[in-house]
Amino acid sequence: MTVLPARALLLDMDGTLVNSDAAVERVWNRWAVDHGLDPREALKVVHGRQGYATMAILLPDRPVEQNYADNREMLALETADTEGVVPVPGAPEFMASLAGLQHALVTSADAALAGARMAAAGLPMPEVRVTAENVGASKPDPEGFLKGAAELGFAPGECIVFEDSGAGIAAGKAAGMRVVGVGPRAAAHRPTAQVPDLTWIRVEQAADGTLLVHVTD
Repeated sequence: MTVLPARALLLDMDGTLVNSDAAVERVWNRWAVDHGLDPREALKVVHGRQGYATMAILLPDRPVEQNYADNREMLALETADTEGVVPVPGAPEFMASLAGLQHALVTSADAALAGARMAAAGLPMPEVRVTAENVGASKPDPEGFLKGAAELGFAPGECIVFEDSGAGIAAGKAAGMRVVGVGPRAAAHRPTAQVPDLTWIRVEQAADGTLLVHVTD
């Protein structure tokens, strides 16, 4: 058992709290095929990033304005497609344990998509959240996590990030935060601690207000 102390927790959504892989793959497979790309290659970079940032990697010579336009369409398609969106194992209990504790959602989804997926998974939406509309740069840039920490009123080093993707883990590290990797995608990116899912996590609050994240090894 590893115990990580913190003052606040910053939570990614897709792959960390919500399993939306089926919906993500349906939408991005279509986009990749429409643009003459191998869907398997597209899915290697899509997780954790905003859509326009994924497009910039896959189609580096395309005007950024076109990426932003396609991104808006993709967000609408993803928001409408919640079939198969379910909580990651342990997510309902994990979120229930955070009620009244300092935590925020930090996601590359916009507010509409975040609301749709959290609702589809039956998870409570954190009061504090940083969505795509609130940042100027996509993960792996640390801006979202730094904003989440600032919103909660804590220094980066006092926060622990929960993430599943390489881009998200890199963003958390760049923000100067410890990172708990959740799920199989996280393992290759050397987070501070790694768990298969959220059933391996328990959070409690000490008498002085410190949050103690218990990670089952």
